[in-house]
Amino acid sequence: MRKDLDYGLLHAMNAFVHVMDGGSFTAAAEHLGMSKAQVSRLVTLLEDRLQAKLLHRSTRRIAATEAGERYAAHCKTILDMVAQAEGEVGGGASEPSGRLRVTSMTAFGNRYVTPLVSAYCAANSRVTVEYSSSQSPPDLLAEGIDVSIYLAQYLPDSALVALKLGRMFSVLCAAPDYLERRGTPQHPNDLGRHTCLRLVNSSFTSSWQLDRGTERATLDPQGPLVGNTTEVLLDGALSGMGIVLLPAYSVVDDLRSGKLVQILPGWRSPEIGIFALLPSGRFVDAKTRAWIDLLKEALPPAIERDMAYFAAPAADS
Repeated sequence: MRKDLDYGLLHAMNAFVHVMDGGSFTAAAEHLGMSKAQVSRLVTLLEDRLQAKLLHRSTRRIAATEAGERYAAHCKTILDMVAQAEGEVGGGASEPSGRLRVTSMTAFGNRYVTPLVSAYCAANSRVTVEYSSSQSPPDLLAEGIDVSIYLAQYLPDSALVALKLGRMFSVLCAAPDYLERRGTPQHPNDLGRHTCLRLVNSSFTSSWQLDRGTERATLDPQGPLVGNTTEVLLDGALSGMGIVLLPAYSVVDDLRSGKLVQILPGWRSPEIGIFALLPSGRFVDAKTRAWIDLLKEALPPAIERDMAYFAAPAADS
């Protein structure tokens, strides 16, 4: 049975969220202008209502329980929705405000998204941005994420809204000293005689697929290093460990500088879509709309500038 919400419950939720964000009852009390005992009492009221322990308490520190972590995410979403509703009725919805939670895949985010976070904050002073990066797709609803930037060849069916922002492909490359020692592959079939470093995560499978016109080669590369982030594979390639197949954005600077050499430039991996994912059915408020608008305006040209490096005709290898 659904329990009725009241102002007291929202007040307690707000106190609990500030305890989680501040890491202590003292920090929450100072922020809210309350006593430490009042904040503690509000959290206890929540625990009694839920019949669940939200915090592990000791004389030195507090830590959230698993239930507390989940409940805090829901509380943040509820409080944001209340603020959003008040803004709508009060006519303040046109100005972005509140807390915006965004995520991105790590290397892609470092190159393209984090500069936009700074620009967004400068233009929207009433918004607090919580940015995080991960190689796995987040649970937007459970974690209270407003927008997630995700790369995938195919998106699984889900209760998410997907806005396509661009496309990307992966390229084969290796350090010059590796190619001097082992030779340069002239065909995908030659890769079986080479040391290969594999990127494997939710967006990239362990097998390598390469296309040239109507030709297709699918390989199961072998080597001493498998990783779920481009950074570790890129470091391995730069050190001369072997050949990598990595997203173009992660290697374009090293290709330009000559630290890496592109292999089989006439062959391409299948394109990967770049998507902004939003929870389905949720009202897109002003702060989220402003972030989406910035992504749509700034990401495509930034990506295309990097992709232009690969646009020059290359001889088939």
